[in-house]
Amino acid sequence: MRRVLVVDDSNLMRHRIIQCLTSAGHQVVGKAKDGNEAVDLYVRVRPDVVTMDITMRGKDGITAAREILAMDPAACIVFYTLLDIPDLAAQVRRVPVRKVVRKGDEADLLKTLSEL
Repeated sequence: MRRVLVVDDSNLMRHRIIQCLTSAGHQVVGKAKDGNEAVDLYVRVRPDVVTMDITMRGKDGITAAREILAMDPAACIVFYTLLDIPDLAAQVRRVPVRKVVRKGDEADLLKTLSEL
């Protein structure tokens, strides 16, 4: 079981992710709608894993991940995005996240969490 912070600007997607994680036995310790909330919540709840959308209003996921990793280099962040993953390769290489998982592939997300 992992303690997870879910970050996504879509209420519907946050709800779907939370349902997926809790039904698999993970504990959701926080949810954020943008990168600003993600950084603030990370400091307060210190999750085992952060699932982070990349494109969000306000502070995007890449910027938020960089800020979290600057505070805690051991932070475990998984980008969970609809964006085409090959197009993100250059940006993601500069941010040491654990993995990029395509949204909608809940089996891959759960597999990733089990492997961390």
